[in-house]
Amino acid sequence: MTAGEARLEAIVRQAIAAFQPRIAVRLWTGERIGPADGPVLALNDPAAIARLALSPRIVTAVELWMSKAIDVEDGTIFDVATARSDIRTRDAMKKIDRLAIATALPALYTLARRGRKAARSAPQSGTGAGASGSSKAAIQFHYDISNDFYRLFLDERMLYSCAYFDGWHDDIDKAQHDKLDMICRKLRLKEGERFLDIGCGWGALLIHAAEHYGVTGHGVTLSQAQYDLACERISAKGLEDRVTIELKPFEELDGRFDKIASIGMFEHVGWDNHATYLTAVRKLLRPNGLYLHHAITRPAKTSDAKFRKGTREYAAIIRYIFPGAELDHVGHSSQLLEAHRFEVHDVENWREHYGRTCRLWHDRLLAAMPEASRIAGEPRARLWLLYLAGVSLGFQRGGLLIYQTLASRRAKGPAELPPTRRDLYD
Repeated sequence: MTAGEARLEAIVRQAIAAFQPRIAVRLWTGERIGPADGPVLALNDPAAIARLALSPRIVTAVELWMSKAIDVEDGTIFDVATARSDIRTRDAMKKIDRLAIATALPALYTLARRGRKAARSAPQSGTGAGASGSSKAAIQFHYDISNDFYRLFLDERMLYSCAYFDGWHDDIDKAQHDKLDMICRKLRLKEGERFLDIGCGWGALLIHAAEHYGVTGHGVTLSQAQYDLACERISAKGLEDRVTIELKPFEELDGRFDKIASIGMFEHVGWDNHATYLTAVRKLLRPNGLYLHHAITRPAKTSDAKFRKGTREYAAIIRYIFPGAELDHVGHSSQLLEAHRFEVHDVENWREHYGRTCRLWHDRLLAAMPEASRIAGEPRARLWLLYLAGVSLGFQRGGLLIYQTLASRRAKGPAELPPTRRDLYD
């Protein structure tokens, strides 16, 4: 054992004693500290752990997870998230010998140089700084990994947005079917109407709406993989005369539609492009036509400037998962809709639904990790597992929210809606 490893081990032991985690920790030496059974947080590479100690950032932790320098055995990321004791960080830090840490710094720096190799396994966004989240490059970075990869953890229809649970069950296929039907109910789709799905994914909503509500559907996506499979599915259903899809940006759409849905697409637009987006939606929607706005948000801050700074966890998701994307808050979304001459009729929070959706996705991907690693490479498969767990926890704890907002293109006279919501649940 090198001098750096010996000093790092002493510091890690102090930290474990100070924080008293409710989970075992296994050192790179093979020694297990903590409970004799149950989940284990494995610290596999002392050089990588030294790098994290000297640069305790979310981005560093993500890279170490991807390279397996940090791992969880006999458990999941959720076990680690709930393993921390009730001891406050400030109180725990008082129990750690700061002089010992200061004395160890030269040796830790030497050790950490080896740990920087872990960062090389991180995938690159390929979009460049400041790229729009709705650009073709950004969309294809996330969605064009492989259709086979997404099949491993999504439902049978391959819906990659929040499911809707009529009870907290584990049937993701049923919950996604119920989501599709609730969207169609909220839009009050009728036979013969023209329906547009902006960011249509693999085409599930369009197919469901055409089959069960008799609409003529049109969708757009920027993902080549999604476009190809969606077209295959439409053809297999014999719906080519009623459902069409284009591979193009939403800004290039034309025509006029009775109803429009945007399900999990607005997050990619980015704050600075919100006005452009809603201007395009309004142009495409007939007067009194209904628009369903389904988007992930974050809780508002005292000012929009503070809100846009985000958190370190949020910045890591944007860097590694959704390059160029940016979340809104529901107050701003409603304000934007009204400013662009929409009337807001209904706002519903699905936060806990998405927390459960992401947990089920995580569990399904975890069960399929050997195949996921073969398809996408182990670092990226591990990244997606971490992302799904982190997002699930974000929704569970309230740091992330999701709202379905039903609005209409404002026109004089009554809205074309029933007087109550009762029809949604009959």
